[in-house]
Amino acid sequence: MRKIRYKKGRKVQPSTLEYTGIYTDKPTEMQLFSYNEEDATEYENCSVKDFISNKDNSSNNWLNLHGLSSTNVIQELTEHLQLNPIVVSDILNITKGTRLDEFDDTLFFSIKSILPNDDNDTILVEQISFLLQDNLIVSFQEKRGDFFPHIRERIRTNTGIVRKKKVDYLLYLLLDAVIENFYITIEAKEEKIEQLLLQSKTSDNPNVVEEIEKMREVFHFLKRAIMPLRDALFTIKSINEDDQFNSIENSNYVFFGRLHQKTLELLEQIDYDMNSLDSASNFFYTAQSHRMNEVMKILTVLSAIFMPITFIAGIYGMNFQHMPELEYQNGYFLALGLMLVIVVGMVVYFKRKRWF
Repeated sequence: MRKIRYKKGRKVQPSTLEYTGIYTDKPTEMQLFSYNEEDATEYENCSVKDFISNKDNSSNNWLNLHGLSSTNVIQELTEHLQLNPIVVSDILNITKGTRLDEFDDTLFFSIKSILPNDDNDTILVEQISFLLQDNLIVSFQEKRGDFFPHIRERIRTNTGIVRKKKVDYLLYLLLDAVIENFYITIEAKEEKIEQLLLQSKTSDNPNVVEEIEKMREVFHFLKRAIMPLRDALFTIKSINEDDQFNSIENSNYVFFGRLHQKTLELLEQIDYDMNSLDSASNFFYTAQSHRMNEVMKILTVLSAIFMPITFIAGIYGMNFQHMPELEYQNGYFLALGLMLVIVVGMVVYFKRKRWF
């Protein structure tokens, strides 16, 4: 398992538009949904000109862009939307953390989306940015993914209230889908934690501790990714009616409060899992100490048993000429018998004392 951490990206000048991620081979593509309560229209493979001509100013519009390598396309789009250059730079610079800002009439929200890799040992991290304007929401993804298919289906089939609400409710649904990925990731990692808990109780392989530490790093990374998202959602949900976020209706703040509650639940679950990892680590070291104590106890008992018979052997191994026992006809057998009696006596004594 590789070590998970925020990537140290290249230094990019503020006035320079450059994508700093790893998906440089992914083409930039756009998909547009224009919808209201009565109708929904979908446009695939849009260009910026297609978006400008097909955007319905009397309806809600969702432009989903994936692939950030074509900076000229993104620059053309953002110039049409009259975005602050700082926002455009933050969209392309994926080394930044979660961010929430409002510039003029545009609400900007950038977060990290996380999913387990196919090998279940690493984590896939992708930055997703959202722009919210009047009747338009634009989502920027680093690559084509399956984060929002159920939301598209809701729009197509007019399921739920998404087509009855404005685009700020759609932002809630998109953020909710991203947060669900954290649940999926944590659930996948919890299966590994269960294996480590079992191994810590049954194995004395030091690699178990190494795996526990690697898993702890993963959960530290998840915690660092969720905490700024929690703070941003708390900022939204705690704003009063005269708030600074003009793009969000007052009646929809309750939905962002739900998202904030989900982040709190995620952090609680992460703390629980990290405590489980601590327990696995402590149990492993305790079991190792117990095994070592058992070994030392056996060695100590053996040393105590052999000490008196070694003493006897040492006495009769001396080279004095006048040792009367050396002339006994059965002296050898008497010495062995004495040693045997001492050994048996000490074993019985230790057993009664339950020292082994």
